[in-house]
Amino acid sequence: MLALNVKNETSRLRAVVLGTAVSNGPTPKAQDAYDPKSLEHILAGTYPTEADMVAEMEAFNKVFEKYDVKVYRPELVANENQIFTRDIAFVIDDIIIEAGILPERDKEFPAIQYIIDQIDPAKFIQIQDKDKVHIEGGDVILWNDYIFIGTYRGEDYKQVKTARTNQAGIDLIKELFPHKKVLTFDLVKSWEDARDNALHLDCCFQPVGANKAIIYKGGFRNEAEYQQLVDLFGEENLFQITRDEMYQMNSNVFSIAPDVVVSEKNFTRLNTWLRNNGFTVEEIPYAEIAKQEGLLRCSTLPLIRD
Repeated sequence: MLALNVKNETSRLRAVVLGTAVSNGPTPKAQDAYDPKSLEHILAGTYPTEADMVAEMEAFNKVFEKYDVKVYRPELVANENQIFTRDIAFVIDDIIIEAGILPERDKEFPAIQYIIDQIDPAKFIQIQDKDKVHIEGGDVILWNDYIFIGTYRGEDYKQVKTARTNQAGIDLIKELFPHKKVLTFDLVKSWEDARDNALHLDCCFQPVGANKAIIYKGGFRNEAEYQQLVDLFGEENLFQITRDEMYQMNSNVFSIAPDVVVSEKNFTRLNTWLRNNGFTVEEIPYAEIAKQEGLLRCSTLPLIRD
């Protein structure tokens, strides 16, 4: 049996599901894009190739090997994008929750069923009414006693394709984890410009180490909610990223340990700040995958942390 344990974003990682770019399928048609950044690259003819994405994910896998992390991969579904495992499920404490994701992506979850089969059935939560309950792992960030959840509270939620977590999803988490403090954040969404679209909370915020975080103020629709994070972490512990750095996915790095962060090699300013603050930075190429509005955290589903 797999004994799940994830209480925060940064404790020493022992087991993870890393997505796969193998048999990724052809470049999607514009009308099939899930996010504005993918759409931008589809229209520009710069959408990433399978070979480039496979190479980037293998570089990520090598870092996990270096740190002796047990890596699971999804079973292959032919011609299906299976890179972003964070969207399809997430672990809180010792419970794994199947996410309520876009119906077009229903083929992705069965590819990790073999992992679910190794978990105590009492520790697996399946969302019964996916038409009503929406929640994706990228919107759920753990910080010990806190659960931070990104959402979109606009009245046009149903028409906004980049709105991925709703109040029903938040209510489910509150019900499942009554002992946790749940803070919610209304995120800026845009289909017209990926620079103004915080697809998930981890696209504009993420803790690193014991008490630091990467944040983009412009990703939050409500300044008071943003201020809650400033108050919790302290202004001096926050690395403020720019609109363009948010677009390049600077907040979507991934922690293997409190002092080890995997980051994209082009994030010069961020990587310098991390090193100056005592972190070991494992730099890898991930700029091609970033064209799909997801990066390192999006590609991972942590199962066990110390």
